[in-house]
Amino acid sequence: MEQIYYLILGFLFLLAITDLIVGVGNDAVNFLNSAIGSKVASLRIIMGVAFLGLLVGTLFSSGMMEIARSGIFNPGMFYFNQVMYIFLAVMTTDVLLLDAFNGLGLPTSTTVSVIFELLGASVSIATFKELSVTGSVGSISQYINTSKVLAIISGILLSVVVAFVIGSIVQYFSRILFTFNYKNKVKYLGGIWGGLSFTAIVYFLVLKGAKGTTFLSEATLQYFETNTSLILLYCFLGFSIIFQLLIWVIRLDVLKVIVLTGTFSLAMAFAGNDLVNFIGAPLAGYEAFKIYIHSGTDAHTLSMEGLAGAIKSPWYLLLGAGILMSLTLIFSRKTRTVISTSVDLSRQDEGIEKFPSNAFSRALVRFFINTGYSVERVLPSSFVRFLSLRFSPPPREESEEARKKGISFDLIRASVNLLVASMLIAFGTSHKLPLSTTYVTFMVAMGTSFADGAWGRESAVYRVAGVMTVIGGWFFTAFIAFTVSFLLAAIIFYGEIYAIIALLILASYLLYKQQKSYLKREKDYQIAKDLAETSELISLNAIVSRCSDDIIRSIDQAFSLYKRTLNALFKEDRKKLKKILEEVYEFNKQSKLMKNNIHNVVDHLKDDALEAGHFYVQVIDFLREIAHCVNYIADPVQQHVENNHKGLIPSQKNELQNICDDFEKLTRAIKFSVETGDYSHREKVVALQQKMIDDIEKSRKTQVKRIKAHETGTKNSVLFLNLLAESKNLANFLIQLYKSQRDFIQAAPARQA
Repeated sequence: MEQIYYLILGFLFLLAITDLIVGVGNDAVNFLNSAIGSKVASLRIIMGVAFLGLLVGTLFSSGMMEIARSGIFNPGMFYFNQVMYIFLAVMTTDVLLLDAFNGLGLPTSTTVSVIFELLGASVSIATFKELSVTGSVGSISQYINTSKVLAIISGILLSVVVAFVIGSIVQYFSRILFTFNYKNKVKYLGGIWGGLSFTAIVYFLVLKGAKGTTFLSEATLQYFETNTSLILLYCFLGFSIIFQLLIWVIRLDVLKVIVLTGTFSLAMAFAGNDLVNFIGAPLAGYEAFKIYIHSGTDAHTLSMEGLAGAIKSPWYLLLGAGILMSLTLIFSRKTRTVISTSVDLSRQDEGIEKFPSNAFSRALVRFFINTGYSVERVLPSSFVRFLSLRFSPPPREESEEARKKGISFDLIRASVNLLVASMLIAFGTSHKLPLSTTYVTFMVAMGTSFADGAWGRESAVYRVAGVMTVIGGWFFTAFIAFTVSFLLAAIIFYGEIYAIIALLILASYLLYKQQKSYLKREKDYQIAKDLAETSELISLNAIVSRCSDDIIRSIDQAFSLYKRTLNALFKEDRKKLKKILEEVYEFNKQSKLMKNNIHNVVDHLKDDALEAGHFYVQVIDFLREIAHCVNYIADPVQQHVENNHKGLIPSQKNELQNICDDFEKLTRAIKFSVETGDYSHREKVVALQQKMIDDIEKSRKTQVKRIKAHETGTKNSVLFLNLLAESKNLANFLIQLYKSQRDFIQAAPARQA
């Protein structure tokens, strides 16, 4: 039987390595959001600072795993085999859950996830243990610490509300003080701001970083705790004077120093305190295994009361885990996905929005707009003008320069993010409040962006919907963590080794599917982002080339989808139609993105191309209509075959094949003109279009006769007539597209001259 537990222990450590990789990918948003969003330095420097913070935090870690996270369950109530089942269910659930959140780009709390996984697995094992022994579940409360669960839930609510409100207030007054044109004001106020920020960081590091370290004696820690106020006062005065002198003497950019140091401190605190979330269960399992080996007792009767209390983690394992986390931070693509969600929700300018609006976000935004109008009417007009001037955005040239550099918000807001998050986490720690680091840092960033006016009328409904999605995901984390770990523990409890192997194979498959789905979402998002983030001015030649490329790509794709849809319909191939329909949806999505991005493209046209803007708009409109036509063809065809309606008769297939051939000839002629710029064969192109329309009309008349003669059923006739109508629309939009591009090309030389 020992071999089974060797296998479980090996799986636990393998899952721990995977969990470290996916876990840091999610928690990285805690300490990288401000630095990356403000582009305080190059990505290499930012990652280097975070890398060092993680390593130092690992060394400063207490290395203590409070078994079951401060008493989620009582290990003395479980046997060795049951404890190992709990830890295996916890680690399997944690890997799948965190990887799913990473793939979706949603930040969540690794602490909350592991707590509810431990709760779910322990409740499951306790339930089935009691049922098998006593036949009832009345004594389960002896296994679980329910008060801890209530404290965690209250911590979620407390973190969300307090962090958002305080972040908003501090950022609002900071912006009034510095305004968006803050560089001159920093010369005189930078010392005080730096002193305040560094004092908060010191306070944060002492409470969150140094408390459990072996480098400092108990007497030193006691001195820190007793004289905290005096130390902070001296820090504030000392740092303020030093920074002000450095600003005047060497023109130190104090804001950059604050942001980079704050990034280091948050990374250090994360490694020092949250590392056990990923390796705690395997280490506890290892300790349980050692107790089992030395006891000589049967695994099904050996009580695990020896696990009660704290378990010391070897420093070399902590260091190895820290190195693995640091490397993951640098190389993981999913890390950047989670960070981009937070940065995109808090960026100052408009752009592609990740989240669609919903009824709640629209109602909430409408409420705040109306409230704002009411407050503005009450305030003195002079005060309103004063506030308007303080929140006046920087000149357009400066904003464009920031956008080109990929700056989402300025250093004032980045420093406020770190200042407020550090102070709140330190305050919560000192008063033993169950605040979540993830929740605090994220909601502070949302609060500062709200106060900064980043959620304007153009983006507010999408940003609010995004924030609600993330917050909903936090509660969803707790529910899913509990439910999945409960089920996995139950399966392992009854299936033992067979269930363990089957579940690990299933987990590997699910990780593969999640990765595949993530890559697809990232590809779609990157295409949208590239379109929306055009920053260079576009010349006349560039816009002509862009139109030509869009036309060629779109009509090629439209014809391919049209032809393949008809062939699949002829063969009644349901699987192929389903795949084609997915491609049609992607085609529509791309055309929609191009249309939504018209404003950005026109806004970046050079003077020589400005008059050509309306041609570009016209071309994109026709491309969008062509995509609609393809969708209105493919979707009814797929539904027809899916519902097992009668297929087309041979004469209908022949007529559609002739129309498809006409379509191919028309697209070839248009492509030739667009590729070569030769539009002298207009009559030929128009004739090909007319031939296609004539064949469609002829087929429509024939179909009417078939209906009269009862040769085809209702569903067949509706589908066939729909195919003819949309094919005619395709022909008309194609010729309009051709004419628009021809007029564009012929007018371009005159404008260029």
